[in-house]
Amino acid sequence: MYASTPDDERLALLALHFIPGLGNFTIRQLVSYCGSASQVFKTPKGKLQNIPGIGPKTAEQVVNGKPFEAAEKEWKRAAKENVQLIFYTDKNYPSRLKEISDAPSLLYVKGNVHLENPKTVGIVGTRKATAYGKERVDELVEGLVPHDVLVVSGLAYGIDIHAHRAALRCGLPTVGVMGSGIDVIYPAAHRETARKMIEHGGLISENPFGTAPDAHNFPQRNRIIAGLCDAIVVVEAAATGGALITAELANSYNRDVFAFPGSVGVATSEGCNYLIKTNRANLITSVKDLEYVMNWKTESQPEISKAALRDTSSLSESEVCVIEAMRTKSPIQIDELSWRTNIPVNQLAGILLNLEFGSWVKALPGRQYALAE
Repeated sequence: MYASTPDDERLALLALHFIPGLGNFTIRQLVSYCGSASQVFKTPKGKLQNIPGIGPKTAEQVVNGKPFEAAEKEWKRAAKENVQLIFYTDKNYPSRLKEISDAPSLLYVKGNVHLENPKTVGIVGTRKATAYGKERVDELVEGLVPHDVLVVSGLAYGIDIHAHRAALRCGLPTVGVMGSGIDVIYPAAHRETARKMIEHGGLISENPFGTAPDAHNFPQRNRIIAGLCDAIVVVEAAATGGALITAELANSYNRDVFAFPGSVGVATSEGCNYLIKTNRANLITSVKDLEYVMNWKTESQPEISKAALRDTSSLSESEVCVIEAMRTKSPIQIDELSWRTNIPVNQLAGILLNLEFGSWVKALPGRQYALAE
């Protein structure tokens, strides 16, 4: 559960998002000029109007108190529905997303998702997926399993939902980025898949609760998909549409873009063939092409260590949890181990130290740990 009562600064940050006409950039600019979100609301109206992009109407909206009323209701709703509010200034704001100039200043996140997953791939495409496209998705996702990839897409009909379902089937975490409020599952036919994703990944939106899936929200949604990922793979796409927008955005963010080629004259192949022909995407025919360009190497299965076979009955519950997680993957970085065990890093460091003293684990360079030999 998340905190039902925010501190003044976080409530002020949320209140800024309920001032009509304020976009992500202007919100960040206001906080920068004033020093903090709470200070924005303490700044006289006359001084606010001197800030670039803030006119008399906006300044009046800041000081009239209504944004705080809306923010308090939104916070209570988030706490009730177990939705986490992640602000741009938070330490757990996704580092990849923070790299892009038009990053959202607030994310609504629901589920059990590790947004700092070491490898993250977006899979996008047409809503009118063919059997060929679905086969490419299945093969790609299966090939990504050894890399423990986080699969990101847009929960839409066609390639998007097929990518989410393939990830769930293969045991990979998957995240759906929504063009609506996080409480408005669109399309409704994907509600059951969304429920499963919350258990094995999550949902993300930048929109307030209750936001309808209006058309103008989806190009905005696509920039989040592109920004969250190391690579974007376009499986099938028409000559125009959301998948091509996502690819263009990914290129502008210096992300690697891939596209599966398709038959000439087939509508769902026109977009992919165009991306390849104009050097806007790397040609991909299998996961090996992605591995080569991204320099992702599949680690060979390590030999079973003695620690993996030892009796854990003398260990504490937390220590057993750590050992079990490392039996699945070793070596492993402490941040990923924290995510897998749901133990905070500061507590995990002490547990690992005890296990190291007991010859259960060994510390490696780069904040990694492995089961002892």
